Amino acid sequence: MTKTGFGALNWVVLIAYLLGMLGVGAYFTRKASKNTDSFFTAEGKIPAWAAGFSIYATTLSAITFMSTPEKSFLTDWGYAVGNIAIIVLIPILTRYYVPFFRKLKVTTAYEYLEKRFSPAMRVLGSLLFMLYHIGRVAIVIYLPIIAITAVSNIDPILIALFVGGLCIVYTFLGGIEGVIWSDVIQGIILLGGAILVSIMGAHYIHGGWATIASDAVQHGKLFSHMDWQISDLSKFIPLIFAGQFFNSLYQYTGSQDVVQRYQTTSSLKEANKSLWTNGLLAFITIPIFYGMGTVLYSFYHHVAVLPHGFNTSALVPYFIVKELPAGIAGLVIAAIFAAAQSTIASSLNAISSCAIVDFKQRFFADKLKNVKDVTLARWIICIAGLFSLAIAIYLLAGNTSGTWDLFLAVTGLFGVPIAGIFAAGIFTTKANSFSAILGLVISAALTYYVQSLMVSPFIVSCVSFIVAFLVCYLVGWITPKFSKNIRGLTAKTIDDDYEEE
Repeated sequence: MTKTGFGALNWVVLIAYLLGMLGVGAYFTRKASKNTDSFFTAEGKIPAWAAGFSIYATTLSAITFMSTPEKSFLTDWGYAVGNIAIIVLIPILTRYYVPFFRKLKVTTAYEYLEKRFSPAMRVLGSLLFMLYHIGRVAIVIYLPIIAITAVSNIDPILIALFVGGLCIVYTFLGGIEGVIWSDVIQGIILLGGAILVSIMGAHYIHGGWATIASDAVQHGKLFSHMDWQISDLSKFIPLIFAGQFFNSLYQYTGSQDVVQRYQTTSSLKEANKSLWTNGLLAFITIPIFYGMGTVLYSFYHHVAVLPHGFNTSALVPYFIVKELPAGIAGLVIAAIFAAAQSTIASSLNAISSCAIVDFKQRFFADKLKNVKDVTLARWIICIAGLFSLAIAIYLLAGNTSGTWDLFLAVTGLFGVPIAGIFAAGIFTTKANSFSAILGLVISAALTYYVQSLMVSPFIVSCVSFIVAFLVCYLVGWITPKFSKNIRGLTAKTIDDDYEEE
């Protein structure tokens, strides 16, 4: 495939955007430096709408920006059923989970695991999160750059250094407040970029939106492949919904990069508003990103033809660099990097909060009492960021290894099971420290086995959550000697006054 030159104007726009993000981090440096409350929770002063935008931008990576349109381009909008799961999940979050995190005043999600179960569960949950997200940051840098450089002459190493390096710097400088306001800007840019691609694509098509709608109906590009029959699991609507529900449950209850946002607003009411803001944005994502894929289907059906053997994972950047005018193309490529940077910055800040709160403050407070928490947090951001960036550059250099894929697969196995443990802790009184660890291990092992069968990924998510929950609950039922005082730590006792044990 012949690569397209990126052009001087596009470079100017892209570099201006990247430097602008650095300026946001620099602006919040002074406020973030006061203490850990400022650095990790912004002292609870973030408006609900901004926190909601930040949650949305955090959960939408650059990979999603490109893979969702690809899915609707190749098939239809069927997987949008999974996007609706968050709307169903929000009332559960606002009624049960967020009140726990707010009432217990936890900085990290895993503080709850210690209060409800044991220090071992806190260490496991926090350590697995940090390991997985170091790997995830590398992949979030690597994959979109690979897709973009497959169709343009942008130097991949240079872009990795710009995107990853500047992201490390502004996270280092601005703390969570800088990250959140960067997320807001990046969220607006990525939504605007997606809408712009669709508008420009429709502009090039004779008949515009009418032709696109006609193609969508005639060629089954909406929901024609989905089915309520269980004969084909990849199209079975209830399974897609359930799998995405459990995936989202982990992201919103057991993943520190999202849970951290619940403490950045001034009250429980504001935290709940932030989740509904995120839900609204997740809902409008359906027509924006799936619609982009439908527009591109019509464009390459009527206006242009994709090269023979084209890898559709590069579909969106290929259209951008080939069809959009100079300057506009740079802006939309910036939108893809905006999605990447939002995820990277959130992960790095969350990793540092886990390292400080779950390890330094919890286990090494006396030994490291002369080391300031904010200073150490910034060093951790640098180390984790540079390590992830080095891995991304290693992968970009062509020395890809199955070992790294295995690392992500193994650490990722514990994500949804952690959500099952959280649920068992909150919604049952029988779960205890022994049953929680056993539930986590058995669920991860069984998940690995089910994953090896190459069945639907949504089955894997369902098995992960259900097994972790049931083992944690049932084993807890028959091992009461491992139980502890759970006053104020379950749904049954959520309104009780909480006392430190």
